[in-house]
Amino acid sequence: MPAYFLIIHRWRIGIMMGRVQTACDKLLGNLGHRMAEKLGAKHSKYKPLAHIEFDELCQTLRAGDVLLVEGNERISGVIKYVTQSTWSHAALFIGDALPEPKDGSERPRLVEVNMHEGCVASPLENYHGFNLRICRASALSDAERAALVAFMIGKLGLRYDMRNIFDLLRYFLPTPPLPVRWRRRMLSFGSGDPTRAICSSLIAQAFQSISYPILPEVSFDDATNIAAQREIFHIRDHSLFAPRDFDLSPYFQVVKPALTDGFDFHKLVWD
Repeated sequence: MPAYFLIIHRWRIGIMMGRVQTACDKLLGNLGHRMAEKLGAKHSKYKPLAHIEFDELCQTLRAGDVLLVEGNERISGVIKYVTQSTWSHAALFIGDALPEPKDGSERPRLVEVNMHEGCVASPLENYHGFNLRICRASALSDAERAALVAFMIGKLGLRYDMRNIFDLLRYFLPTPPLPVRWRRRMLSFGSGDPTRAICSSLIAQAFQSISYPILPEVSFDDATNIAAQREIFHIRDHSLFAPRDFDLSPYFQVVKPALTDGFDFHKLVWD
């Protein structure tokens, strides 16, 4: 066979293989997004156990605060089981950094990551009636708060590759039979994108960008004088962070709106 016929033949095979690969990628992508939408389906019977005055919550939040949510989605149950925590979702409060929508709807004041949508800006009203917790980083300057907000706003529109359906299948197991020490690793195991779609991962990256600790690994230097030894902090992989880590972190303050302006239990009316 002449050389040019061989070249044309290989070229045609390459085009066919490329078309097959494109078709497979499209099929897996569509299937992955359908699975992500299923995981994001909400439970209609969700009822919060704690009462938080929503107006007080809005007045208490500051730019750079992490808002933890007890979610009511299918994936929420898996995250709560795997991390042994009440909190299954996290969002960063950005204040009035984004303009008001032209359609007159509520201004988006949260930046969060949803598996089926990617990184989006949402109104605070979306979580009216949920169990919520405010976690506030201590001693942040205005410039550092602005840097956190800018980092998250810069990620708006980011969408994750949902083609790896095997990574998504693990979230359909409500109680995977894993030892406790392996459960957190379950969230980070896999190709990457479905893992990064967990909300707390991007927020952890934002705080790491300003070198703020969440739950760092700590080691000691090799100084011979024990009294002179220093603690050396090491950044953990952001994919290993879960929403509850902001609650557990010794470097984040838990802010409860009912207590900020002075709570007097004597004024409660009991029936």
